[in-house]
Amino acid sequence: MVDPAMTMEKVYATTSSTIVPLLMRPKETRKFPTKAFDNFRSDAQKDVGPTIFVGTNGRTYNDKAAASNIANTHLVRVLKGRHLQMLAIGGSIGTGLFVSSGAALATGGPGSLLIAYLLMGGMLFCTVQALGEMAVTFPVAGSFSTFATRFIDPAWGFATGWNYAIQCLIIMPVEIIAAAITLEFWSTSIPTWASITIFLVAVTFISLCGIKTFGEAEYAFSILKVTAIIGFIILGAVINCTGTPETGYIGGMYWTDPGAFNHGFKGFCNILVTAAFSFAGTELVALAAAETYNPSKSLPTAIKQVFWRIVLFYILSITIIGLLVPYNSPSLISAANVSTNKASPFIIAIQSAGITGLDSAMNVVILIAVLSVANSCVFGSSRLLASLAAQGQAPRPLAYIDRKGRPLVAIAIASAFGLLAYLYVSPAGSSAFTWLLALSGLSSLFTWGTICYSHIRFRKAWAQQGHSVNSLIYRSPVGTIGSWIGLAMIVLVLIAQFWVAVDPIGNVHTGIHTKISSFFEAYLAMPVVLIFYAGYKLWYRTRWMKIEDIDLRTGRNEVDAGMLYRGSRGWQRREMEMEEWPMWKRIYKLLC
Repeated sequence: MVDPAMTMEKVYATTSSTIVPLLMRPKETRKFPTKAFDNFRSDAQKDVGPTIFVGTNGRTYNDKAAASNIANTHLVRVLKGRHLQMLAIGGSIGTGLFVSSGAALATGGPGSLLIAYLLMGGMLFCTVQALGEMAVTFPVAGSFSTFATRFIDPAWGFATGWNYAIQCLIIMPVEIIAAAITLEFWSTSIPTWASITIFLVAVTFISLCGIKTFGEAEYAFSILKVTAIIGFIILGAVINCTGTPETGYIGGMYWTDPGAFNHGFKGFCNILVTAAFSFAGTELVALAAAETYNPSKSLPTAIKQVFWRIVLFYILSITIIGLLVPYNSPSLISAANVSTNKASPFIIAIQSAGITGLDSAMNVVILIAVLSVANSCVFGSSRLLASLAAQGQAPRPLAYIDRKGRPLVAIAIASAFGLLAYLYVSPAGSSAFTWLLALSGLSSLFTWGTICYSHIRFRKAWAQQGHSVNSLIYRSPVGTIGSWIGLAMIVLVLIAQFWVAVDPIGNVHTGIHTKISSFFEAYLAMPVVLIFYAGYKLWYRTRWMKIEDIDLRTGRNEVDAGMLYRGSRGWQRREMEMEEWPMWKRIYKLLC
């Protein structure tokens, strides 16, 4: 008998994307604070922690057990399509676009900046489409890290997961510092340590409130950022046509004087990684697949809209600032040298136009943007750490998930890394922080390359095991060709970065020790990833996954795949509806 004083709560399955009530369990009506504290406990009806992933010798990795466990995590599916669409924006639009683009403009000029963003945007489009195809087919925790473990090699999945987790763990305090520095635009009377404390507590609080609160917060933050960027593009076009009090009509003046390129080809290569860093975070949308109510419907829409985000928010913004701010602007160079928000070309463009008050409004947007990225970093690192633990690739306590679907231990670790922000206050801490930041310098490139190669391997296994690409719920419009192009571009960027790291701009007359230090600051992430991979492979003796042995069943979106399989009634009805669509709607559905 169930006590009448108890209410009923739906618990949804996370073993696949089939979103139906798994069971109806009684939920006692308790008073605060008992109810609040109970929410942090694990569900007694759920298994806590991963299964055993090693063989009898204690060292052989069991990929079957790992795949089973990652498909049965206890994250809750509450995110909706609007959350996913804005999550991809919120995780990527931050200091990379608003601030770092200023230093890149000063280094390479507007021509190099635009070409770099176009190339990185094209590469990212191919990469995200590949990721979307795999994430819709397998909406499991860990996303690209899990795909690397399953489709490539468990050792590479381990290296990829930890590489991305470390990236998020380190970028989080960087964004907290950026937020504290942003406040100095208005006043320097507030102690930096106090600002860091306030922002760190705020970000941690949002993460502890659960995935639904996180989704709503990112939705609100992203709406503001999108509105601000669209407004800036319109304002920038008006300023360019009407001119400023000092210059009059601008047009393409700064592309001829001082010019479109600075430091030649090396300047272009130097800002490729900056452009890539600006796009980092877009892959977070796939990490949220395991917490999405209906990934079959929501994920394809969010993935398709990456195209518009790249064109509208990045390419147009970069074009506008390249027209409004010369690369030799004293404000741009001096501000970039001290790494403040005043180096933002967005603010410099507004100030140059003589518009009072609007620079403060843009600074508010920058403040919210960096806090949004910090918030996304806690989400990304905590979910990656929890998924790694669920696969036996991280300490077992990190797999702990409470009744509300929060990976509490992983969130605590991610929040604790935010304390590194206090290094900024210490004069001796800046050097240590520089080396910590170097660990994440190339992380996004490694992640994107892994996604592309995982997709290539996935498609080979899909075909060899008798499946048709028509049975995929969502299919990348650029296919494996796009993945090969994306992978090739990433390799070229790594080569270019190696060249710039060996022989940096403006470092001709420096000593050998300074050059070595500069090289490792730019390329430290490479040996770290290789050490992770080699160490794990040697210890667990993992093998490169054979195409015929790749698991395409565990955690797969089976029910939806059956409903939408070509030849089924659901697919036939869908095709009949599509035949009646006008041409504009077909194009819109293809892109959106």
